Amino acid sequence: MNKAFASKADLSAKQVSFTKLSDNAYAYTAEGDPNSGVIIGDHSVMVIDTTATPVMARDLIDRIRTVTDKPIRHVVLSHYHAVRVLGASAYFAEGATEIIASRGTWDLIVERGEADMKSEIERFPRLFQAVESVPGLTWPTMVFERELTLYLGGLEVKLMHIGAGHTRGDTIAWIPSQKICFSGDLVEYNAGVYTGDAQLEEWPDTLERLRALGAEQLVPGRGPVLQGVAACNAGIDYTKKWVGDLYATARAGVAAGKTLKQVFEDTRKVMDPVFGNVFIYEHCLPFDVSRAYDEANGIKHPRVWTAERDIEMWRSLQG
Repeated sequence: MNKAFASKADLSAKQVSFTKLSDNAYAYTAEGDPNSGVIIGDHSVMVIDTTATPVMARDLIDRIRTVTDKPIRHVVLSHYHAVRVLGASAYFAEGATEIIASRGTWDLIVERGEADMKSEIERFPRLFQAVESVPGLTWPTMVFERELTLYLGGLEVKLMHIGAGHTRGDTIAWIPSQKICFSGDLVEYNAGVYTGDAQLEEWPDTLERLRALGAEQLVPGRGPVLQGVAACNAGIDYTKKWVGDLYATARAGVAAGKTLKQVFEDTRKVMDPVFGNVFIYEHCLPFDVSRAYDEANGIKHPRVWTAERDIEMWRSLQG
């Protein structure tokens, strides 16, 4: 392989920020690494996305403890990818009683949990610090179909599956009274948009449903906090362009009878000038084109990534 596999060469630490959005909400961001969200109610705390390992989760927990000593009762999984969810066990010592996910996310854990865990650990060594502290897969204790409303005391929080996109189980956390949205990886900004398990055809419509909420602050799955309606829309537009350019190029290539390698080269010509300098672009693109090529060929349900399939794909496109 001419290029280091996936993110194995990405070993530099990122600067973490813990940003106050309101008296009830905080964003945990790290220069393009996976973000998490925090919602503080009258008597308890909700965390959206747990980080990749229990040891890594301690940094987020420690930051929460600088602003509140309330128990962290609810842990929300915005979707199933190991890097988002395997730190969940750290929150049990902080009072967690529920791990909440959509039905689509539950189904993905059942179908590909073990394979995805092994695959992602191989791809992202820096993001799985102290991986030996992971006790196993994270299983939800509460599953909802489309929408779940929780009241953290007087604060209403809506957990919603508004459609497929980054995965078929994506969940957003929405504080209606404050117009604050934690989007998970439905929106990513100034970073690579990973689409290896995506529903590309459906994703743009899901983004428009998210836009219709009128968020005034939005915490994307990767990238900085977006503050103000214009900034929120810019994040949605960024993600929508990535997905649209990727899928359109794949569809055109498949219609012309091109190989995966040829479509990868075509996609670079389209996307390198626009996105080529953003964080983890080189990591995401081979996985993204592989999925786009599959979907353009009529493979609606994403194939499972395994550590072995990862290497085979990488060699075929990057070698």
